Formats: sequence, structure tokens, C-alpha cells
Amino acid sequence: MLKLYAYKGCSTCRDAIKWLRGHAISFEEIAVRETPPSAAELRAMLDAHGGDLRRLFNTSGLEYRSLGIKERLPGMTVDDALKLLAGNGNLVKRPFAVDVGRRVFLVGFKEPEWRSALQ
Repeated sequence: MLKLYAYKGCSTCRDAIKWLRGHAISFEEIAVRETPPSAAELRAMLDAHGGDLRRLFNTSGLEYRSLGIKERLPGMTVDDALKLLAGNGNLVKRPFAVDVGRRVFLVGFKEPEWRSALQ
């Protein structure tokens, strides 16, 4: 089943949820702040997006800026970056949708990408 890591206060997450429900696509909604994606899910998403670590981070978030991730990320190992994301859901770009079995790896909500991957 599709896992959707989302934050209730995020309008993009609400748009994704509305779209999924409107298309009768089953999913499990998980509060990203309280339960971030696992390191294995993050690695699968990273692999699906060509190894672009920045793509997994919520670059507009306050914690991303306050922790200086933009400056630190180029010098981080992949393992360190994934550990950071797995330990702090505020840093994860959302919505974050994954179904490893069906090879669905979506981060952010762009309707054409979601339509292509899920319909």
C-alpha cells in the first residue's frame, strides 16, 4: 500500500490527499513530523531520483535554514544525510509518497507525476 508521509499544516500535502481521495487511490497517511520515513525508504527515494539528496529535503523549512543544511549538505555523506532525515521529519520534503513494492517514489506534489505513477 502507498504510504503518504504528510503534515496537516501543509497545503501541498492537503492537495495530494484530496487528489488521492478524488481518484480512489488507497493510502496510509503518516504524520511525517512524528514518524519520518525510514532510512530504507529514504534510500529508495534517493535512488529513484538519481541520487539528488537535496530533493529529499524541505529546503523552505525553518529547521533546514536554522541548521545550515544548505551549507552542510555538499560535505555530508549519503548515510549521514539519510540519518538526519530519518531522525527529523521536519527536514523531509513533503508530501513523501512511497510504495516500494509497486516502485512508486514521489516527493512533493506535481499532479502529472502522480497521475503517471499511480494511474
